[in-house]
Amino acid sequence: MNNIIVGMGEALWDMLPEGKKIGGAPANFAYHVSQFGLNSCVVSALGNDKLGDEILDVLSEKKLKHQIQRVDYPTGTVQVTLDDEGIPCYEIKENVAWDNIPFTDELKELALRTRAVCFGSLAQRNSVSRNTINRFLDTMPDTEGNLKIFDINLRQHFYTKEVLSESFEKCNVLKINDEELVIVSRMFGYPGIDLEDKCWILLAKYNLKMLILTCGTNGSYVFTPGAVSFLETPSVSVADTVGAGDSFTAAFCASILGGKSIREAHKLAVDASAYVCTQSGAMPVFPEEILRRLR
Repeated sequence: MNNIIVGMGEALWDMLPEGKKIGGAPANFAYHVSQFGLNSCVVSALGNDKLGDEILDVLSEKKLKHQIQRVDYPTGTVQVTLDDEGIPCYEIKENVAWDNIPFTDELKELALRTRAVCFGSLAQRNSVSRNTINRFLDTMPDTEGNLKIFDINLRQHFYTKEVLSESFEKCNVLKINDEELVIVSRMFGYPGIDLEDKCWILLAKYNLKMLILTCGTNGSYVFTPGAVSFLETPSVSVADTVGAGDSFTAAFCASILGGKSIREAHKLAVDASAYVCTQSGAMPVFPEEILRRLR
């Protein structure tokens, strides 16, 4: 079983206007990967509390495998409010369980059997989880075809140039949106050039296999050395956009691991994320028409 796909980082409750729903990019990513029939696993930490128990119940209900440590910090929560267009705003609680993910022997064993991992910047705001993520990445086999996906996911003030730089060095696939690209460009000193040129610079500087740029309603790009794929964003009736980016990453990752071309993977990712936008919450069940494209 050396083909495990891992979502690593924050596991939490999104406190939405209509009630709480399980959230956090790693769980969203791992859940959507599992829908395509791949062997996925969530890595995080929860508190010894009722909210932590409830997250484990949901993961069990969704048949989602996990390596989750219980620690002496509260289970994470995020207050989510939606604007008139369904775009979420987040208030992320600090010093919580997922800030304190320990690196265990079991986690080392999992890393040695991992084919792809998706991680972000948010779970690296605290040194404990940051060190665990970096040790996991360093422990993974350096095998051709393995994916280390840095879905940058900038939130509030929870990132630094140092963390981003180290993550760029350790990943081989970078996923970033247009707003994040502007922030990164200012931090790293190359503003004033167009978005595509910035992507080419990042791709070359960090020797990436792929760079995925999402631009909301203005489409998305996948850059690879020497080629770029662009697709329009489908026009859909948006319920909310919570988890849409995670579903894009999951569908793209599953497609690439399934031997699909960059263009095929890109198209499935676009369609999967568009569908998630039409549903409430981050973990809707994909319709058969999406799932069968990887069978």
